[in-house]
Amino acid sequence: MSQIKNPWKINSSKTVYETPWIEVSHHEVINPANKPGIYGTVQFKNLAIGIIPLDENYNTWIVGQWRFPLKQYSWEIIEGGGPLNIAPIESAKRELKEEAGIVAEKYTLLCNMHTSNSATNEYCHIFLAQNLKFEESEPEESEDLIIKKIPFEKAYQMVLNGEITDSLSMVGILKTKILINEGKI
Repeated sequence: MSQIKNPWKINSSKTVYETPWIEVSHHEVINPANKPGIYGTVQFKNLAIGIIPLDENYNTWIVGQWRFPLKQYSWEIIEGGGPLNIAPIESAKRELKEEAGIVAEKYTLLCNMHTSNSATNEYCHIFLAQNLKFEESEPEESEDLIIKKIPFEKAYQMVLNGEITDSLSMVGILKTKILINEGKI
């Protein structure tokens, strides 16, 4: 593949807001049409991690919680953040135990993805977790979660019906469904 030249020129950048999780930046740019403009970006300080636990009977677990930015309740796969300096699989193991009290013997990387590449650099790893054991969950203090065990087919139907709209959940569930249909799971 040939090298494609970046058509954007950055004249200046400044951080306008920062938390332990994100940094919001304002950029003065020359756009691809060679005109001055502005661009705002959000840089994430962690990886996004998604996990789909799947038992031998094709049941899965989803998490319900109020999502502050959306101002609404959301059903999702098990998700969280993973430090950039830690292997994503280790963060997946931690999140699965924290949120659902599940420990898996087998992890399969389903996919990697950018969650919204027009405004953020957030990068995600989604895993399938199998051969499950159950322990006590350890949610973070800011999490008020409902964990629900459902047939995987129900999770798939929730995506199709618009009941699950979270991007990590949709991509992970749809990829898992394809692998199940192909006999790979």
